[in-house]
Amino acid sequence: MDNDVRLRQDILDELEYEPSIDAANIGVAVEDGIVTLTGHVRSYAEKHAAERIAERMKGVRAIAEEIDVRLPEHKKTADDEIARRVLKILAWGAAISDPEDIHVKVEKGFVTLEGTVDWHFQRSAAENSVRVLTGVTGIDNQLRIRPRMNVLDVRHGIGEALKRNAETEAENIDVEVSGSHIILHGKVQSLRARVMAERAAWSAPGVTAVEDHLRIEDARVAWVPERERP
Repeated sequence: MDNDVRLRQDILDELEYEPSIDAANIGVAVEDGIVTLTGHVRSYAEKHAAERIAERMKGVRAIAEEIDVRLPEHKKTADDEIARRVLKILAWGAAISDPEDIHVKVEKGFVTLEGTVDWHFQRSAAENSVRVLTGVTGIDNQLRIRPRMNVLDVRHGIGEALKRNAETEAENIDVEVSGSHIILHGKVQSLRARVMAERAAWSAPGVTAVEDHLRIEDARVAWVPERERP
């Protein structure tokens, strides 16, 4: 109980300290290391930042994110204008080599991205670019990655990346490659270490999906990662 109280206060303090977030309407509840975020914010970027803050706090075992995006009247934007802005920012972004391969749909400020890219970092870059646009209330990133991989090279590359990361214990993580899918087994010491392990797997060329079976050591509740994060 004391740990939950301290963790809740740490998250509240961090939310208040973060200048990009107006934390006045964000509620935090913690039970057995499971964090529930409630309330509302003024943009999708704030909602995403609040979740990332909670995720990186020591002692967090799982996150339930229930924050609503309530755009101020002067920030509300027509869907066709949002769609035009999305297409422009994708075309201007250095990370996206073929923006014409990405299709955009917007409904009530909710942006859906479809199509194909070559790398996971391009998939993430597209979402990151859209997240900060005015009027966006949410994102469904359905971008697919073109498969192209050598199983032995990928397994070795991920293993070496895990060894280089101070937050993961590579010897406790087993990497299984099935086609263009990566399956992670084993255990880690924290939620952040689990995220970092996923990120290492996603950084391999040609990976189209990462299936995470990693356990947080001594955790009593399994954490289901956000769709195709990081």
